[in-house]
Amino acid sequence: MGKLTIKDIVNSNLCVGCGVCISEANNSKMVWNEEGFLVPDITKEFNDNAIRVCPFNPKPDITVEDEDKLADLFLMTDKLKQEPTIGNYVGAYIGHSGEFRDTSSSGGLGTYIFQKLLEEGFADHLFVVQEFNGMYAYDWFEKGDNIKKTSKTRYFPVSLERLFIEIDLKDGKVAVSGIPSFIKAIRLKQYYYPEYRNKISFLVGIICGGIKSKFFSDYLAQKAGFEKDYTKPQYRIKDYNSTAGDYSFGAQNQQGVEKRIKMREVGNMWGTSYFNSNAYDFGSDVTAELADISLGDAWIKPYSQDGRGSNVIITRSSVADTLIQEGISKGELEIESISTKTLKLSQEGGIRHRQVGIKYRMKLQKNKGLLVPYVRKRILQNISFEYQLVQKKRMKMRQNSLDIWKECQNSISFDKKMAYDNFQLKILTRIYHKFQRLKEKLGFKYI
Repeated sequence: MGKLTIKDIVNSNLCVGCGVCISEANNSKMVWNEEGFLVPDITKEFNDNAIRVCPFNPKPDITVEDEDKLADLFLMTDKLKQEPTIGNYVGAYIGHSGEFRDTSSSGGLGTYIFQKLLEEGFADHLFVVQEFNGMYAYDWFEKGDNIKKTSKTRYFPVSLERLFIEIDLKDGKVAVSGIPSFIKAIRLKQYYYPEYRNKISFLVGIICGGIKSKFFSDYLAQKAGFEKDYTKPQYRIKDYNSTAGDYSFGAQNQQGVEKRIKMREVGNMWGTSYFNSNAYDFGSDVTAELADISLGDAWIKPYSQDGRGSNVIITRSSVADTLIQEGISKGELEIESISTKTLKLSQEGGIRHRQVGIKYRMKLQKNKGLLVPYVRKRILQNISFEYQLVQKKRMKMRQNSLDIWKECQNSISFDKKMAYDNFQLKILTRIYHKFQRLKEKLGFKYI
């Protein structure tokens, strides 16, 4: 194979939609593909650096070939401790913001950190996801705007496309939030263009289980009672009288009338890989290892029993840890330190799928004649035959969900056509867990 290009990435279904390559192109832009994801318009010309800033580059430069090497370049505080699963870190915490918890999807730490960055001069501008024409997109947020506009989790495809096209027009420093692969793309851009190392002063990483197609929102809107048009989807509407995981999806019609549905009535949208991005399955970074601070949901008891929500927090820079410590001392944050063991338990499902299963998924991708990204050798491991069956089924269901929705675009027909896949996955998962328990009793390593 000759020199790799962004076109090769897109054609191998490895584009995660970050959009950073657009700043290395001639008149390209992000466009919707037929599966409801944002990808670059590959009919345009890209320069040689486009593939270099791609987080799923199969042949990266050796100096920045993986998250470990990038962390050594960008996370350099002497307080860093090493942990192979979650990345280098300063502190690990669980808790919430008293002011922003109620208006956020979980504990409000993201909104709190953004506010502090602006108030204390660590950033002059934010580039974060906000409401845009009834849906969502990255946009600039300036000091003095309503910080609560940046709250809430958005399971809708977005892109950093505008960041490096417009950043030079902004005076001062910029803070950006993003999922792990987006953060990696920013770090790659900073490496090849050192002027952005100081310009982008702080990165907030979002611990995220996957990128969903826009079909996901269409499907949920139909389940909530919208036949066609809807606006302002809300993906994590809390129930204060229930648990953190018992949230609802809601949306509005053009007249502002809202309809909701509990996600437990919809079914398992994550373990089934419904509407997931194929590329995101090949990212081994679960906890945004290259960010200054990483934030996720505390999916572990007793915190998960509180319907108001809580965050897990990983600080990776001195500035990030200072912001957390000051928040605690001022009484603005109700937070406690936790062990990395507890932190990993809170993200156990994501770690098992994204890291433990990645070697087998790479094998299946290669068997199709498609490219795979460069992945850290230390992450790669063999898995049991029963877990291989679960992984293979999830990959098939991911693609089936997209193909079937394209065909029918009707939630009732979709559920019927996916029913047998769901049944098979439940059986395979049950078998896998039984083998896990048996191996544990016998004292064998189980995965």
